[in-house]
Amino acid sequence: MSGTSFGHGLQQRQSQSLVLAPQLRQSLKILQVAALDLRTVIQAELQSNPTIEELPMEGISLEEPSKDTQVDEESAQLDTLGERDSSKNDEMDFSKEFQILEKFDDDWRDTPGITSKTHTAEDAEKRQHFFDSLVSKTSLQDHLMQQADVSNLSEDVRLAMSHLIGSLNEQGLLTQKLADIALQTGLPLSAVQEASKLLKTFDPLGIGCSSLAECLIAQLAAKGRAESLPGRILRDHFELLTRRRIPEIARKCGIAQDDVQEAIEEIGRLDPAPGRQFAEDNNRVVVADVTVENDDGEWKIHLNSDYIPKLRISNTYREMIARGKLNKQEGDYLRERIRAGKFLIDSIEQRQRTIERITREILKNQNDFFEKGVAHLKPLTMTVIADIVGVHETTVSRAIANKYIKTPHGVFDFKYFFTPGYQADSGASVSNTSVKEMIADLINIEDKSSPLSDQELVAKLLGKGIKIARRTVAKYREELGVLPSNLRRDYR
Repeated sequence: MSGTSFGHGLQQRQSQSLVLAPQLRQSLKILQVAALDLRTVIQAELQSNPTIEELPMEGISLEEPSKDTQVDEESAQLDTLGERDSSKNDEMDFSKEFQILEKFDDDWRDTPGITSKTHTAEDAEKRQHFFDSLVSKTSLQDHLMQQADVSNLSEDVRLAMSHLIGSLNEQGLLTQKLADIALQTGLPLSAVQEASKLLKTFDPLGIGCSSLAECLIAQLAAKGRAESLPGRILRDHFELLTRRRIPEIARKCGIAQDDVQEAIEEIGRLDPAPGRQFAEDNNRVVVADVTVENDDGEWKIHLNSDYIPKLRISNTYREMIARGKLNKQEGDYLRERIRAGKFLIDSIEQRQRTIERITREILKNQNDFFEKGVAHLKPLTMTVIADIVGVHETTVSRAIANKYIKTPHGVFDFKYFFTPGYQADSGASVSNTSVKEMIADLINIEDKSSPLSDQELVAKLLGKGIKIARRTVAKYREELGVLPSNLRRDYR
């Protein structure tokens, strides 16, 4: 056998990676948070940036700068969020982060009275400190995306990961089937499956699982106890466990009831909702971000701006820079703060405009829903809306996260309008949500002494021109919380 030698060496390798700047992380956060949380995010920035002023919500009066002070024209145009140029239609596509940064750098260098400078390591450290000084708690989505950012993911897997994280419920469990997510996003199922497998390795333990049993088993597996008695009970007898059938579990496992009780106590020490430790409010009040209403036959969209403070750059600090009486350190600090303030104001406006445009396209594509109700919801993917709006689909995903639309038929999560579906014999597209509604209607009007079986429901739907498998009907029935036909029969 020939000998094998080992040694150490140094190698250089060039690679490219995408690193989000602090300001872009802030913009992504502003885009993603719900209306109710946006004010908290903005207030945190107001506390750390003295150059931003919050204006009264009513009776706003803009104080003019003194005549002996020269204020740059660009800053004057950025005074108030509500007074910005409404003709500006460009969208902030967060898939082009570096281009946006270059644009803002160019805008800043072109600002009258402000010269370009080379930032030292000390300047960068100070700047990072201010951007890291947010008082709001890290959300579950942010925590998971930070882990995804340091993973070596292909583009498809990264996109799939973003959608999976956005589909987690408050407990941290996955609320959608992987196949549905693949259909919804147009991504390969293999990419969605790879992202799901990786997500389950993220912190906290048990995140991204599709059921409570899987979540608890994952936590046991991390301790090397997946094949222990608690693991066997969770895997093979979960339904009996939820009903506390201890004698029956003991009999099926061939063990003493005391052993079962000890296993249940160990299961009780696991976390059934690993995502809740990141939730800011477990009793959240749902506030619609957008209202869509019919006004004399015309559909109108109203953005909820009640929780968005009106901001402007302080005249006082702009005048201090314009007078030129500050030392270099003071001037550099204020310029950086003003620049960050402008970016904040622009990010808020971009957020509102992106949400408005997405809502408008949802209204166009789901007009039958708004006119007639839930049964007329059509299949729709985020890719379709992204192509129309002219942004990346991840921007759409972030823009609709945690947000709600108030409609004539109730308040709905934005994601409700994005659903795969079926092609009816008539050629019309029918969403799976509408199919569920049809199944519910058929069950509501069935003969209670002879309820419809899943196969009979298949036949009824086929009569409506919708071809669907029996197992799919069974899945939808279970998701509706409806028992099988043999358990629905009324024997009276």
